[in-house]
Amino acid sequence: MAIHPIPDAHGQNLYAEDHELQALLPLYLEPALCAHLQAPLQRLGELAGGRLDSLALSADRHPPTLQQRSRSGLDVQRIDKHPAYVELERVAFADYGLAAMSHRGGVLGWDAAMPPAAKYALSYVFVQAEFGLCCPLSMTDSLSRTLRKFGSPALQQRYLPQLLSQDLDALCQGAMFMTEQGAGSDVAATATRAEADGDAFLLHGDKWFCSNPDAGLAMVLARIAGAPAGMAGVSLFLLPRNLPDGSANAYRILRLKDKLGSRSMASGEIRLEGARAWLVGQAGRGFQQLADMVNNSRLSNGMRAAGLMRRACAEAWFVARRRQAFGRRLIDLPLMRRQLLKLLLPTEQARTLLFQAAEALRRSDAGQADAYPLTRILTPLIKFRACRDARRVTGDAMELRGGCGYIEEWSDPRLLRDAHLGSIWEGTSNIVALDVIRAIRREAALPVLQAHLLGLLGDTPWQPQAGAVARAVLARGIALAQRTADATGGQSDAAARTAASALYHLSSAIAMAWEAGRCGSARRMRIAQLVIRHRLLPQDPLAGADKGSDADPAWLAALLEPDGQAEAVEMVESAESAESVDQIDLLSASAVLP
Repeated sequence: MAIHPIPDAHGQNLYAEDHELQALLPLYLEPALCAHLQAPLQRLGELAGGRLDSLALSADRHPPTLQQRSRSGLDVQRIDKHPAYVELERVAFADYGLAAMSHRGGVLGWDAAMPPAAKYALSYVFVQAEFGLCCPLSMTDSLSRTLRKFGSPALQQRYLPQLLSQDLDALCQGAMFMTEQGAGSDVAATATRAEADGDAFLLHGDKWFCSNPDAGLAMVLARIAGAPAGMAGVSLFLLPRNLPDGSANAYRILRLKDKLGSRSMASGEIRLEGARAWLVGQAGRGFQQLADMVNNSRLSNGMRAAGLMRRACAEAWFVARRRQAFGRRLIDLPLMRRQLLKLLLPTEQARTLLFQAAEALRRSDAGQADAYPLTRILTPLIKFRACRDARRVTGDAMELRGGCGYIEEWSDPRLLRDAHLGSIWEGTSNIVALDVIRAIRREAALPVLQAHLLGLLGDTPWQPQAGAVARAVLARGIALAQRTADATGGQSDAAARTAASALYHLSSAIAMAWEAGRCGSARRMRIAQLVIRHRLLPQDPLAGADKGSDADPAWLAALLEPDGQAEAVEMVESAESAESVDQIDLLSASAVLP
């Protein structure tokens, strides 16, 4: 039977086909849990590549609608969600318990709360099919975390069981109502008012961009009457959709947003009309307490960007290996190989840093020394760079499918539209780059990051020359970040993005090389070194043709083989084995990625 000229990957198992993910999980999960999750991951991979992908397409085509009144004329608001979206909710919240598994045992048959790496591994597969629902998942998970850290015992007892339920009828989803028209990233300009009323507060004001607006619970920033101006006057409140007596709380959804992406999930504008809410934590420290929820959500944003890039790459590779042009497979064409390599590097960088941040978060929650500042810097790094890379990767991957890639029947347009969200939600790129510098100044995170990366370097079987180059660029990158943090005013702000990008490339490349040593993967070591070569070392874009570097290096074809077919070697602590996996001359002027 002839191969169809337009390859269609629908129906593939997105976990079974991802041999890199299968190799990485044992590095970040303890053996018993890793083995336990194999069956759920295989099932989810099958669903994500088939049924969930079809549901996501339907939900994207049929966004939710806001109904203001009942058919008998009662003033009862509701958001109508397409049945496909409701079914996606059932899989994510009920079947897989993605919002609950980090907080309690019993999810997927595991008797303890699962570490972040387990939650993100499963969510990483899920988001490759459906992006929009991952926002409510993240906010429910993050709200539960913030409530446990700062909420009163009474609030925890009342609401945590509902937040962590896998019964959709009992489930209480979470949201975060923070943005105002005059107070987006500038939280100090929050104008929503809070008036004391017995043991609670009454909230008045408008919130401009509220995702999951009909959630059962939301964290809200407001200013208590008489509080000082600026950040010190902002407090955090827990706002229920329905009051304890069952009556509707006093706020209205004014309209839903017509968004570029994440169209399956509702986002709206809300007017608080004396809505009853409860203070969470200490008055006047609202943003500092909400920051924990924001940072957790930012890490989720990084996970989503990594997942989108992986799905885009999987689609690109599927087409490139099967599509014929000019009598050859696309993957055999020199320019196509370079394009595929430019997709591969940022995709693997994001995946590595996701698991590094997840492990740091696990250690931080366990109270391990230096883990919190490591989490505080890795989180904005992945939010800043991976979310920006996802926009380019999904766009370039679309090209491989040609005209079909531009058609909404395929996943490519949805991936591209969804990818643009990550650079805006929970802080734009500028804001998050500045947060990297803030983590260096306030949390002393840079020495901790440097020590962590030096530890990974020391635990990796580098070829001597490559190891020396890696240490040299690490020292220069740390010095750049420190100079940026030490600078004042505009000088610091202007260099924040450059410093953040440098730290991201350093961290992902060094961690990826460490993974390569643990997995015995020559392929992954090459990817790590290519990141250093093309993101951190100087290059002359006009020298390539003169030096004959346009020809593909011999190892490139093997690097672009299907997952699991690329060569791997047994790596041990010896110079001979180290040299066998380190076949990229980091000091060479040859440019693979012009």
